[in-house]
Amino acid sequence: MEIPFNYSSPVTGKYFIGRKKEVVILSNLLSQGESVTIYSPPKTGKNSLLQQSLLKMKTSGKAFSFCEFSLTNIRSIGDFATGLAASIIRSLATTPDEYEEFIRKYLSGTHFVFDPEQFESKGSILSLNWDIDFDDVRAVLSLPYRLSSERNGNLIITIHDFQNILLAENGDRLCRTFDSVMKEYANKLCSFVFLGSEVNAMKEIFVHHGYFHKTVSRLEMEDIDVREVIDFAVSGFLTSGKVVDRDLMLGICNLFHGNIWYISHFCSICDSLSKGYIMEPVLIESLNTLMSVHEPAFKSAMNGLTTFQVCLLRAVLEGNTRFSSSEVIQKYGLNSSANVRRLKDALCKKEIITFDDKDSPRILDPLFEYWLSKKYFHIN
Repeated sequence: MEIPFNYSSPVTGKYFIGRKKEVVILSNLLSQGESVTIYSPPKTGKNSLLQQSLLKMKTSGKAFSFCEFSLTNIRSIGDFATGLAASIIRSLATTPDEYEEFIRKYLSGTHFVFDPEQFESKGSILSLNWDIDFDDVRAVLSLPYRLSSERNGNLIITIHDFQNILLAENGDRLCRTFDSVMKEYANKLCSFVFLGSEVNAMKEIFVHHGYFHKTVSRLEMEDIDVREVIDFAVSGFLTSGKVVDRDLMLGICNLFHGNIWYISHFCSICDSLSKGYIMEPVLIESLNTLMSVHEPAFKSAMNGLTTFQVCLLRAVLEGNTRFSSSEVIQKYGLNSSANVRRLKDALCKKEIITFDDKDSPRILDPLFEYWLSKKYFHIN
């Protein structure tokens, strides 16, 4: 069944919209064994960009192995090391005998073992016969480089939610160890792709702490050309015999700041509510439906803010940038310039806003920004 507006999984091929330049850059970097970080708010196309780039590499005849690992639920160094190693092993071996041989050959001298009983009961490829130490961690981190050298082929390891590495105990030391291993094996044909959906947390790792400064390149995703997004929407509606005005879709694109995931979800709702020509009332109803889906999370986010933080967020929403000025402090009741700094840090840690190089703020979620303006603050 063909789905004109897919928002439930990464997309490739004809469903992948825009970012042709990023695909070329990423596929070239990975083909050369370079490591890359991509971070942006949730659902802004990081996984689709990666999958499209891998597809381009495959169709151009590039040989590589690929594995994925997520730090979504990782809070300990042991879980990190065993999970990463298991992901790598599973991408290259398939049977219990192969797992056991793999561990014996490549992780000898560590505390990792293959336990048949654990594999039988839990599916665990790796177990620990003693407390993990950082020699074990280094062995795991160097594993893909050693494998690439032996197999004479590129190995690409994607780590999702990489910002969570700092949530593990000794997260800073783990980052330093990771960075050290990458520098040691810099000339090996192996690529890590670090994906992060918490912008400020990823900045903390790659910018403020300066980890991976010379070992990992950042790929920034530009906004998708509005004309391409509108063409995508118009074409999608045509598949089900419906027509939408391009000017109306331009307004939707501007509202969502070009976020293709929100736009796809919105268009899917429109598609289900309409027949024939899609009029403005359908668009309004679809927008209200989409907001109702996300409103509980938005309310929860606001309930978790202090009054001062809410006041600063309103100041951001109303276009202010000089938050420490006496005028802004007095107008929004921000108390003092020292308090303003604390408030900015708090909202950044909650991943509600971020600041660019010129210290200009931006609300990270476009639908949340619209909801704040229309439903919470009633600004216009």
